[in-house]
Amino acid sequence: MNWLQTTAIVFHVLFAAGIVGLVLLQRGKGADAGAGFGAGASGTVFGARGSASFLSRTTAILAALFIGTSLTLAYMGSRQQQTAPSSVLDRVKTPAPAAPPAKIDEAALPEIPASETATQPPVETPASRPATEPAPKP
Repeated sequence: MNWLQTTAIVFHVLFAAGIVGLVLLQRGKGADAGAGFGAGASGTVFGARGSASFLSRTTAILAALFIGTSLTLAYMGSRQQQTAPSSVLDRVKTPAPAAPPAKIDEAALPEIPASETATQPPVETPASRPATEPAPKP
């Protein structure tokens, strides 16, 4: 993530928190009934018209800035996706294929004399005995 994207994310979060705070500060339409019980003191802080125009104008400005950072982050994210791998499997590097085994030149191998192979008896293993023949007793 580059510094521009990090800055845009920080401002995006600050604008979102500001919008939430301003919306919570505003009075609803049913709040006028409370003015008869002493809740009309906000007119002295924000002016004769109350806080509605100031808070609603500030909320609209923060909302526009929030949408601007949202579009900026979406644009940055789409540009970054084009160069990045699309899946985890694309990130894994496959090993280079092994070289095929070299062909053995049979003419260069020494020959085994036929007399040595004929004189040696075959080696008998338990697996080579027939199943019907009982095993010899030791």
